[in-house]
This record gives sequence, C-alpha cells and structure tokens, in this order.
Amino acid sequence: MTHWFVINIKSRKESLIESLFTEGGFTIYNPKRLRGNKTCCLFPGYAFIFFDYPAQYKLVKYTRGVKSVLGTSLAPIPIPKEFISEIRSREKNGVVELQNMCEMPVVGDEIEVICGPLKGVRGIFNKELKDRDRVAILLNYVSYQAKLITSKSSLRKLSY
Repeated sequence: MTHWFVINIKSRKESLIESLFTEGGFTIYNPKRLRGNKTCCLFPGYAFIFFDYPAQYKLVKYTRGVKSVLGTSLAPIPIPKEFISEIRSREKNGVVELQNMCEMPVVGDEIEVICGPLKGVRGIFNKELKDRDRVAILLNYVSYQAKLITSKSSLRKLSY
C-alpha cells in the first residue's frame, strides 16, 4: 500500500535525492521556504516520499544519499496525506509562506521565551546574530545578569 513517508537525507544533497527519485518514477516532496533572498529547504536534511511499503522499501532505503526512512525498528511510520496537503496549501510560487504570529522584536524590546526549557523567561532583546534566526537576550534577575542565545522563533515581543 502506498503512503507518504519521511526520509532523512545527507546534508546538502536534497536536490540530488529529488532528481534521483523523480527519475526513478517516485513522487518526492521537498518543501522550500525563503530565507532572505534565497530559497532553502523548509526541513533541511529531510524530504517526503510516496512509495509502496514494503514492496519499494529497500529501493528507497538504499538509494544513494538516503540515511534512513523514519520509523520504528519494525517499520517506517506513514505520514497522513492531509499533512502533505496542508503544507502544499501554504505554497505560493513553489515556496511555503510561513505565518508570522506576532510582531518580531527589535533591539531594546522586552521579550518572553515562548517555548523550550526556558519558556516564560523574560528579558531584553539585545541583538541578532549572524544566522538571523538566532538572537541574544539579556536576562535580568535581581542582581544577576545573564545572556541567552536562542532561536528568534522561540520569542514573542511583549506589548503593554
């Protein structure tokens, strides 16, 4: 029975894998997003592939550049087709548009970490780092000051 599955692929080999599977007659989906002016993978190192398990499993698993098919030790785990449809529905001109849930902070803004082990911690947005998805935050507690480096997507600007 054919289903969507997730494959883990070698770093920066997404386009090679995509062309290998396409030439082999498989349906592969590697969603893209914009990062500045460049197009890059939405899920770096991963792609979705539609194949018949178990008939085509070994062919997929042992294709050059594929590290593994995600699943348990017993079998790969199929992905619901609705999941793929939902991602595709957010595409415009071949690029997935990510929704910005709130206004992004700028230097000096008071922010709160909204996910991860430091969820709920508040601080002052200090600066963006080179990766642009990473930021430095100054955390103030009584007489102790610390610096936290985290992803920008794990923050929200506090508005009063």
